[in-house]
Amino acid sequence: MPEVRLVGPDGEQIGIVAIAQALQMARDADLDLVEVSGDAHPPVTRLMDYGKFKYEAAQKARESRRNQSNTVIKEMKLRPKIDEHDYATKIGHVVRFLKGGDKVKITIMFRGREQSRPELGLNLLQRLAEDVAADGVMEQAPRQEGRNMHMVLAPTRKKSEARADQAAARESRMAERAAAAEADKSFEAERRLASQVEETAKKKKRGPADNMDPDVQL
Repeated sequence: MPEVRLVGPDGEQIGIVAIAQALQMARDADLDLVEVSGDAHPPVTRLMDYGKFKYEAAQKARESRRNQSNTVIKEMKLRPKIDEHDYATKIGHVVRFLKGGDKVKITIMFRGREQSRPELGLNLLQRLAEDVAADGVMEQAPRQEGRNMHMVLAPTRKKSEARADQAAARESRMAERAAAAEADKSFEAERRLASQVEETAKKKKRGPADNMDPDVQL
């Protein structure tokens, strides 16, 4: 009779048993007999709840995919003699990309005589790397490729962490807007109530004579 090496539901080694005995043990425990290694001699089997096993495996796979960092490489192009205003704008975009968990490829574009001054691009890239050091690190050092010079910055945080922070920020903004809307409703309700109270007070102050026609002789 064929035999199998049987592993218990908690991972304990039961030993080599006849397959008929292993099937009977599975029925007695209301579990499934699952082959986990058919190439072994004898084959390795395990007692388990196969439905539960498949469900937990699917859950773990979904969680793993959710936590994967789908990093995107953005690109930012600069000229060696960029002015301060444009530089500040470009830095803002780079920081936003890095905070979003994306890598950023910085490209310095040389034109004409600028190609004979590679130190301009190198100095600019080093300055930029220092200015965004709180949010990104240099993954690829500056290197010249034809007319252009490139550098790659990597975010200091994982994309999943960035998304979690963004989601928390969105929830916070929604809560603030809801609180502001509720405050507006309360203010409007109080204003209407005050108006009603004032109108009632005015009516009480008017006596019967206030409503009489002055031309009517009593």
